[in-house]
Amino acid sequence: MPLTSIATDAEALTTTVIADLAAPPERVWQAYLDPRQIEQFWGPPGWPARFHRHDMTVGGRSHYSMTGPEGERMNGYWEVLELDAPRSFTVLDGFANDAGEPDPDMPAMRVVFGFSPTEDGTRLVSVTHHTSLEALEQLTAMGMEEGTRLAMTRIDAVLQGLREFAQGKGVITELFDDGVCARFSRFIDAPVERVWEALTAPELVRRWLLGPDGWDMTAADISLDPGGVTRLAWAPREGVEGAPFALVSTTVFVDAPHRWVADETMEDMPYPPTRNDQTLVEADGGTLLAIVCTYASPEARDAHLATGMTDGMEASYARLEKQLAAV
Repeated sequence: MPLTSIATDAEALTTTVIADLAAPPERVWQAYLDPRQIEQFWGPPGWPARFHRHDMTVGGRSHYSMTGPEGERMNGYWEVLELDAPRSFTVLDGFANDAGEPDPDMPAMRVVFGFSPTEDGTRLVSVTHHTSLEALEQLTAMGMEEGTRLAMTRIDAVLQGLREFAQGKGVITELFDDGVCARFSRFIDAPVERVWEALTAPELVRRWLLGPDGWDMTAADISLDPGGVTRLAWAPREGVEGAPFALVSTTVFVDAPHRWVADETMEDMPYPPTRNDQTLVEADGGTLLAIVCTYASPEARDAHLATGMTDGMEASYARLEKQLAAV
């Protein structure tokens, strides 16, 4: 994780973020300049960003939105005040309406981004200048610092290139400091639309989501409608140890073919559900599939990880990728 520090100075009305990145300033600059790259790390997990307009020229405007796990949307804008490529840029950053126009009832802030070369790459220093102590406290209460901390976990992958970062590594597991979230990501060498179809069409799911060796998938009932119920079930073949089981999930939000959020639990088990936020991102000719799982407690997360679930996920995704390559 590249983040070095986040510090808020209530007297100076500033929030300073420092990150050390393994790429030269020119590459980091490109990541901020390209709307398809910056949106991959601008929003924190659970709130992916989309830049609808991104004009990185002095006086230019950007309009972005972040969509929450239940489909709620928060809009923001940038107005570029200063530009010194590839060393620094300054923007007025604020909240916006759906059209990207500033929201006069919410605070705006001046943010200075600086990129300095280091022996290993680039030191990124961003300083946010708040208009008042009240504005600083309001944004802090809204989770600005934690959101920034979580968003920065993805910038390394973007700078390296998603294919290079993830391909051949199997399922990559990342744990968040909150103790209840984990992200599982896997590069799949196929277009987003085909991966989405393989994840959501029951007749295709039955071909690759087979469970352990010696087990069969006995049900693949899938609903993408909000409030709809998906049930996936498996059973051991004759002579194989184990008891049949099923996973049941309720769809919360869908944005096909890029996102599916659902609350999942094991059928007939008295455990609270896990929120699964699955996203698909077009990645250098393939797809980066990522699932952010939010558990009811740190103990639930640890117990889930201890089952060896990542090995099972990798076996399934490898089968999925092979199936897509054969078509």
